Amino acid sequence: MSDRVLLKPITDESNTTKSGIYIPENENKERPFIYEVLEVWPDVSVEVKVWDKILSGQYSWDDINLDWEKFKILASEYILAIIED
Repeated sequence: MSDRVLLKPITDESNTTKSGIYIPENENKERPFIYEVLEVWPDVSVEVKVWDKILSGQYSWDDINLDWEKFKILASEYILAIIED
């Protein structure tokens, strides 16, 4: 776990956009996802810190559930970008 980050999804994973446009299932699965960093383990190779927003592709994380909330654990090598506000 030395190079991992704990993430909370902040994107809507539904099949519709905010304006109500339907996104086909195959397109919805291929899009990148935005997360908020909740914890950073010591050997992370990217300069990321808690509360940063990051971009990651799909299928590069492990799902965990804590107290009925969904979180992701991601290896730092799969962070595609840090999003600036």
